[in-house]
Amino acid sequence: MSAHDVVFGVDVGGTVIKSATVDSEYSVLDRERRPTGAGLGTDVVFTNIMESIHALQSRLLGDCRLVGVGVAVTGIVDDVNGIAIHSENVGWQNMPLRSMIAEEIGLPVGLGHDVRAGTLAESRMGAGRGFSNMMFIAIGTGVSAGILVDGHLAYGDGYAGEVGHVNAGLDESCGCGGSGCVEAIASASAVARRYSRLTGIDVEGAKEVADRVVAGDPSAIRVWDEAIGALATAMAWTGGVVGCEAIVVGGGMAAAGELLLAPLREQTRRNLNILRCPEIIPAQLGDESGCLGAAMIGWDRHRSEAA
Repeated sequence: MSAHDVVFGVDVGGTVIKSATVDSEYSVLDRERRPTGAGLGTDVVFTNIMESIHALQSRLLGDCRLVGVGVAVTGIVDDVNGIAIHSENVGWQNMPLRSMIAEEIGLPVGLGHDVRAGTLAESRMGAGRGFSNMMFIAIGTGVSAGILVDGHLAYGDGYAGEVGHVNAGLDESCGCGGSGCVEAIASASAVARRYSRLTGIDVEGAKEVADRVVAGDPSAIRVWDEAIGALATAMAWTGGVVGCEAIVVGGGMAAAGELLLAPLREQTRRNLNILRCPEIIPAQLGDESGCLGAAMIGWDRHRSEAA
């Protein structure tokens, strides 16, 4: 490997594709963002992924050599076989995304789940450094988690960490077709939607609900408390089962800071009874965690093929 080998990390979200050129020390050399185009169909999404890659390629410095690509996608992902099994937000079903991209670029490609990619990044470079057993939970448009057990990322055939679609005990319908899902109660979009339904007042997002909590709005407090309860239940289940030392909280809702984290710590501790309560701490890498994690997946793939 030369000092100028790089990979591209591509984080395919429901609305935005975030891409970056990343060297072997995980320094970001270039960035690219463009709309996902999810509402236009999976062919358009794939085209936008490839255009992101080509845009970064067109700006590579002459002394840089592209050696691989890592892609992180939302939904249920078979990391081992490189298949995007299902995505509610993007729409693909059993799409062999890794092989499709590899055919286009002729280089090693790694594919992973966006939140598991974020877990890799936070565990290697962010708030999760130093913990062998940790969970990274992303609370944004949806709710999902990545889990590190004894220093190894848990995959579970693509299903590990899907805490957003476990029943938290409230009668709330979810877009997945289920009822009571954590995501339907505690995601940023759910918090805004549930407040608007309760009050008849349209709000722009969870931040506005959080502001109303601070101002003492009883309806906002009720919706916020129910979201905290659902999240603390999911975090206690996971923390208790895998023995988490730390839970790193990221995603758009994490911007609420201690308004979110303080009651989460209290309720999770109460739910765990005599079990060890993990440290509950904010993520450090912001919205770049998925992109950096995707690059790490790309580097891991390149190194395994070069070995």
